[in-house]
Amino acid sequence: MKNYDVTIVGAGPGGIFTAYEISKKAPELSVAIIEYGNPLEKRKCPIDGEKITKCINCKTCAIMNGFGGAGAFSDGKYNITNDFGGTLYEHIGKEKALQLMNYVDQINVEYGGQKTKLYSTADSALKTLCMRNGLHLLDAKVRHLGTDINYEVLGNLYNYLKDKVDIYFNCEVKGVSKKEDGYELETSTDTFKSKYCVISAGRSGSKWMETVCKELAIPTMSNRVDIGVRVELPYEIFSQITDELYEGKITYRTSKYEDVVRTFCMNPKGLVVNENTNGIITVNGHSYEDPEKQTNNTNFALLVSKHLTEPFKDSNGYGESIARLSNMLGGGVIVQRFGDLIRGKRSTEHRIRHSYMVPTLKATPGDLGLVMPKRILDDIIEMIYALDKIAPGTANDETLLYGVEVKFYNMELELDENLETLHKNLFVIGDCSGVTHSLSHASASGVYVARYICEKEGK
Repeated sequence: MKNYDVTIVGAGPGGIFTAYEISKKAPELSVAIIEYGNPLEKRKCPIDGEKITKCINCKTCAIMNGFGGAGAFSDGKYNITNDFGGTLYEHIGKEKALQLMNYVDQINVEYGGQKTKLYSTADSALKTLCMRNGLHLLDAKVRHLGTDINYEVLGNLYNYLKDKVDIYFNCEVKGVSKKEDGYELETSTDTFKSKYCVISAGRSGSKWMETVCKELAIPTMSNRVDIGVRVELPYEIFSQITDELYEGKITYRTSKYEDVVRTFCMNPKGLVVNENTNGIITVNGHSYEDPEKQTNNTNFALLVSKHLTEPFKDSNGYGESIARLSNMLGGGVIVQRFGDLIRGKRSTEHRIRHSYMVPTLKATPGDLGLVMPKRILDDIIEMIYALDKIAPGTANDETLLYGVEVKFYNMELELDENLETLHKNLFVIGDCSGVTHSLSHASASGVYVARYICEKEGK
């Protein structure tokens, strides 16, 4: 039996910042982080595009699990806003949420992000241009670390934490049980006991979290799933937006169905990449601060949110079925030229190879019309034509659409204003709570809970 004051499940941003803040506020408290994956330096996906081209179902996915969580190899965008990225403010208040996100930004800068830029949509002429064309630019400040600097920041945070807290890697938590004096965690290697338990298992821990909620009778609500494609086009087409804002979070309400479509995860001069979620291959995007790693293209997602209720409540299951269909037809991610899509043609290797733009991801040319639900595809096409009004060239024939991009959200747990469950001293933070959907919100939730625990301990 290993005894601690605080056990943290998951070494993603929520878990990292919980441990960091406790180490600063109450260094005398003993803290353990239990992580399913590997240390940062050992996180490496075996898919190299040559010898290994498909997922081989590693014991723990190097992209999704390990120190830094699923965001370790993201492009490191920290959006400081209450307009998107989660509903943390509904629990702790808008002002407090922004204060904590700014605090997280200061830590990231201190631990390696000194030379990165903080962008802002404030006083942007793009906001007016969007409004004139039926689009809406969301307010935010954005710190872009880049995939390379994000990795460096995480490495520096690990070097700080490794001497302050105990971190257990490749350790699977099999169950969480409530005891009279705290919580007991049964893992693949040891049994841990603590007064406080903070669960920060991330999106990849959604299935496991469902089991924990059932065993501990924690009330939950179905959450949404975002389904769409990743768009890739020449950098110059969106340069007016990305040079000023880096990432423009733009929403649009379609005239046909009155659905809301939004841009997500914009990566100027970036790369389109594969993402593995529970064995399902979807698509994502990365970008780097290092000019030598940059490309001539920009990519971003176009997503439509679906929140299913009666009689089928499994929104994530719906998204998974669409992604699995893409994997079945294309062996992974499918790519299609926009011109081919609107003409009802299947893209071929020949047409893509003879286009002026060079794709940054090797994907299977195909027909997204055989994969995506018609309503969602109609929404995406209408959004592309709307974006073409503020960024002419978006609706070019050679614009590439990669599918499927799916953002899975954990079911939303019933939590109080301290992110505490109905069980005293059991907290659920980060994306596994269903409350946060971003690096900044997840990190801020960790700081908030850490400070609350320190206050309870009189620190």
